[in-house]
Amino acid sequence: MDAGGERAAWTFPADPGAVRAARAAVRGQLGLWDLDSLGDLTALLVSELVTNALRHATGPIGVRLTRPAHAGDVLLVEVSDPLPEPPRRRAARPEDESGRGLQLLASASHRWGTRPGAGGKTVWFELAVPR
Repeated sequence: MDAGGERAAWTFPADPGAVRAARAAVRGQLGLWDLDSLGDLTALLVSELVTNALRHATGPIGVRLTRPAHAGDVLLVEVSDPLPEPPRRRAARPEDESGRGLQLLASASHRWGTRPGAGGKTVWFELAVPR
């Protein structure tokens, strides 16, 4: 994706309040960009990824949004943590209390993936921006 456009980024400590803070930051920024229609879904997916980072990593969690430069593009959302191992998708059974985050991410996003970074990894996803 051409990452042209505006960006917003935050770093959250690895504590339970990070999930709520990340949701609020994402919703607030999308509101400033007149992308409120993406607020609920983006906040849900960010919550899943931040929660996953909290379960497995001990360092700071980064969240970054890249607003499209042109109408019709996609919103790029990235969640980074210091753990180098990429998340693994698994098939959650009906009685499982976890394990559905990446399934949700895969079904709700336009595309998603992971990439290694200097100090961990980034999980990213794209959402179509309504015209």
